[in-house]
Amino acid sequence: MSRTERVAPWLAVLPIVVITAVPVLVVLASLAQPDRAVWSHLWQHVMPELIVNTFWLVLGVAVGVTAIGVTLAWITGACEFPARRFFSWALMLPLALPAYVTAFVWLGTFDATGALASWLRASTGMSLPPIRSRGGVILVMVLALYPYVYLTARAAFVSQGRSLLEAAQSMGMARWQVFWRVSLPMARPAIAVGMLLAVMETLADFGTVAVFNYDTFTTGIYKAWFALFSLPAAAQLASVLVIIVAIAALLEGRLRARRDYSTSGRPAAAPARIILRGWHAGVAFAWASLVFGLAFVLPISRILVWAAGVWARDADQRYLGFAWHSLVLAGMGALLITTLALALAYAERVRPSAAMRASVRLSALGYALPGTVLAVGVFVPLAWLDNRIIELFGLAAPLIGGTLAAMLLAYCARFLAVAFGPVNAGLIRISRSVDEAAQSLGVVGPRRLWRIHLPLLRSSVLAAAAIGFVELMKELPITLMTRPFGWETLAVRVFEMTSEGEWDRAALPAAAIVVVGLLPVMLLIRSTSHAEA
Repeated sequence: MSRTERVAPWLAVLPIVVITAVPVLVVLASLAQPDRAVWSHLWQHVMPELIVNTFWLVLGVAVGVTAIGVTLAWITGACEFPARRFFSWALMLPLALPAYVTAFVWLGTFDATGALASWLRASTGMSLPPIRSRGGVILVMVLALYPYVYLTARAAFVSQGRSLLEAAQSMGMARWQVFWRVSLPMARPAIAVGMLLAVMETLADFGTVAVFNYDTFTTGIYKAWFALFSLPAAAQLASVLVIIVAIAALLEGRLRARRDYSTSGRPAAAPARIILRGWHAGVAFAWASLVFGLAFVLPISRILVWAAGVWARDADQRYLGFAWHSLVLAGMGALLITTLALALAYAERVRPSAAMRASVRLSALGYALPGTVLAVGVFVPLAWLDNRIIELFGLAAPLIGGTLAAMLLAYCARFLAVAFGPVNAGLIRISRSVDEAAQSLGVVGPRRLWRIHLPLLRSSVLAAAAIGFVELMKELPITLMTRPFGWETLAVRVFEMTSEGEWDRAALPAAAIVVVGLLPVMLLIRSTSHAEA
């Protein structure tokens, strides 16, 4: 191997590592030089409330998604009841709904001034419990995030197979004993992985807690920057959140590495389902119907009704601008992260060393970090660079900060892992003998990638671009905090309308986001169905 072939992969990987690593290091560097005045203000007036609120939110979501996800995974994966086939895939559909969309639907419906609460007071004189509360935001987050546990737990239950259940029943165990003493302990690592993924999404969430006016670290970072106009305070809060998320990510990684012992391999025969009859079948059907109705049917139906009501009034030229901005950002971002993901995966293939693997994994860590953290981490170095350029050339305005370039850098740091997964999985499936044959014909380096691997990776690259496009369409905190002046997207429009309590006007952009969000969920449903077939 020539020197050029040894160095070229590193020349591709190191700049990508910088994009992800620099924002995190900048945020953590704020801990090395703490501003005592800032910390004094934070500890006296901000941190106690943020810590308490974040703790209860994470705890409530962890318990809620585990309870709902595991029970639904068990009844659809190990039992047979009416409409089980429908619920097995329909219960994944809430993944298409951004949590902040579910949040404003619930507030618009169940808040004291909402349609249902107003009708109930007028007809019966009764009042609903306050939805704008800690319990309310936990409930909405649980309904939005339970599919993480449902997917991992169901895969574990399905893979346990016929022999396991038959052996347990032959020892005289009842149905509930089989679940508690055999299936659940073996599925525990998979359940923990799903639960920790939901916890990390909770820590990263901005839109839902902002809609509920429930202050956590993400809203605290936003307010420190845009309300207090204190970038140091935002960086200090972001550094604390990075540490919390890093601990959760390490736990998730350790559990994922140990996940294999939870199953006994692919079953030789189709899993023996427990046939539910009578009231048992009725309870299973009612429970799946209740969760599906609250998590998907209610939000999607309210969005469509509200959107239809404001279509004539709001669907004007402005919405063409919102949609265009969203499409441009999502398209450019998807193209960029897919290209970088391809470069990362290919560099790891041609230089499979420990240092290269570590660098690639570091580049993909950004997805575990909240958008508010990365927005601060990107803005701080760009602001410093802009100041140096202004001093050197005497410019009147920043050159990089507050531009699309800044947004795209933050997008890359946050969503590179989304595209890397499908591309790397596709590249792994290509045999090494293909590389050897190409090399024997003199096709090496970038030519081999372009002429041999890329045609074979077409479906994987398209899947990576599609998933990245959808994630960027519904992304909120990075866009909100780093967008150029006057640059509104559909997600920003939802945030602005919900901030003013105009739920019906938020429904029109939300409907567009949901329609796009259904694409990767349908791909996930299709792949899951094929895996079980």
